[in-house]
Amino acid sequence: MPTADVLIYTRTAGYRHDSIPDGAAALAELAGELGHTAETGEDPGAFTPERLAGYAAVVLLSTTGNVLTPEGRTAFEAYLRGGGALLAVHAAANAEPDWPFYGELLGTRFDGHPEIQPGTVLVDARDHPATAPLPVRWEWTDEWYNFTSDPRGTGGTGVRVLARADESSYRGGTHGDDHPLAWCREVGRGRVFFTALGHAPEAYRDPLFRAHLSGALAWLTS
Repeated sequence: MPTADVLIYTRTAGYRHDSIPDGAAALAELAGELGHTAETGEDPGAFTPERLAGYAAVVLLSTTGNVLTPEGRTAFEAYLRGGGALLAVHAAANAEPDWPFYGELLGTRFDGHPEIQPGTVLVDARDHPATAPLPVRWEWTDEWYNFTSDPRGTGGTGVRVLARADESSYRGGTHGDDHPLAWCREVGRGRVFFTALGHAPEAYRDPLFRAHLSGALAWLTS
């Protein structure tokens, strides 16, 4: 069994973000403030039924490419369907590109981004712990991710979009008036939260972004 109850997984098989160390440190601190203990790792051997059973939540922090073994995929799917929790941050939308379940889990896939630039986040849901601390219009600088499709899908996926990008506030958006950035859903008895934000190291020192991540962790582990 693991010695911590939140796993921050940072393995990459593609582009590796410079912000991963800052993000891992911030998430460990936030987990601690919520009464959890956290460990950071890149060993796919952590994804076994026995080890996953000890985690209240798993964080995929800007993971890219195929970062799980076939056995790990099977164990992780069972963990989530059985009541586990996943916080997927930023480039985690670009992980496990050939695993259909993961694409279904997030509801979409990464589809590029414009240059890093200031823009505006539109907060639609003020009743969720991850967005309650945020202003209705949040001025932010990031890579404004585009996606292959609307994560809500057309078949009642249960995705609830909490915040969107105002594409009129920056260049390079491809979704128009409805550009999801952060959303949550349930899968089986488990919970999933995704935020597209978090490219730069300094993001993880920003009080509002930290409150966003803390609220997501609180919801996932409640």
